[in-house]
Amino acid sequence: MTNRLALTKIQLSHFRSHKAFILETDGRPVAITGANGAGKTNILEAISMLSPGRGLRRAKAEHISRKPENLGWKMSAILENCDRTYEIETRSDHGAPRQVRIDGKIIPQIALGKITRMLWLVPSMDRLWIEGAEGRRRFLDRMTFSFSPSHGETVLAYEKAMRQRNRLLKDGQSDSGWYGALEMQMARAGVAIIQNRHGTIARIKQAQHKAKTTFPAANLWLSHAEGTPQDPDIDTLSAAFRHSRPRDLLAGRTLVGPHRSDLCAEYSEKDMPAQECSTGEQKALLVSLMLANCRALKSEIGVSPILLLDEIAAHLDVDRRAALYDEICDLGTQAWMTGTEKSLFDSLGERAMYLDIT
Repeated sequence: MTNRLALTKIQLSHFRSHKAFILETDGRPVAITGANGAGKTNILEAISMLSPGRGLRRAKAEHISRKPENLGWKMSAILENCDRTYEIETRSDHGAPRQVRIDGKIIPQIALGKITRMLWLVPSMDRLWIEGAEGRRRFLDRMTFSFSPSHGETVLAYEKAMRQRNRLLKDGQSDSGWYGALEMQMARAGVAIIQNRHGTIARIKQAQHKAKTTFPAANLWLSHAEGTPQDPDIDTLSAAFRHSRPRDLLAGRTLVGPHRSDLCAEYSEKDMPAQECSTGEQKALLVSLMLANCRALKSEIGVSPILLLDEIAAHLDVDRRAALYDEICDLGTQAWMTGTEKSLFDSLGERAMYLDIT
């Protein structure tokens, strides 16, 4: 078996517009074409459910089931990961929370991150640099999760403790013992989150620096909300939460911590903030970061992640499309790409499989 990470078979049942769908692949990139509304993105969304979380649309399980039957949905796949083959199934029956099975055994979602690595770019991300910080944090955490699968659990632990603290704040509670215990939990998880994010940014910057690519390099850094230490340890972050209590009580929510950090970027060659770049430049910066993520992962774990690239040709000219496909093939990554016309993928030639959805 080759040294790769690839889906060699996927099967959908009652997933969005697809009542039944089966596709076998040979590990090459897959170009999916068809008219708008044909169900191309639904296939990518189904594949994204093979990673922890709510997928590339962040939809609740009950909203994915095909209408009008509304019987629930199932996604199964065969995954080749270097010298191992896994049979994966994830499903939700009648709106119930989704279950995951690997080789027939029920496992928690987070275990998916240990056997597969997955990244995606979707059209809504084209506005990443000009919209709110939440989307950029999610983008950074998705990259971080690709390097450190436990990062997702750390984020969940932080958010759980923060929700409990916010309830105390909204209720106007003043018991320092309750706050102190929750703030210590938040500090432990928060320091790990910040360190993981800084580590990811360093990896991405190094991978960009070493690359020979036509895509522009992005200078990245992490900014923090006022009152959040720049490089905290558990004690300093816990103290920041404690000192912020009076402000937080007035606001009814936590105003310091990694949940308010922001991923900042600039077009390195032009010293121009990403939000001031053209639409095409912003898209090129996103692609550059994704490719850098792939390179860094391949260097670390020996294989590139699976890529889900929805309408990837939008805002990319012919030369940059060709350059993107060349880099995908050079990295040996299995990319699942969608577009309205097959001509958008002409420069891939026989290096890809093609699927037309009607």
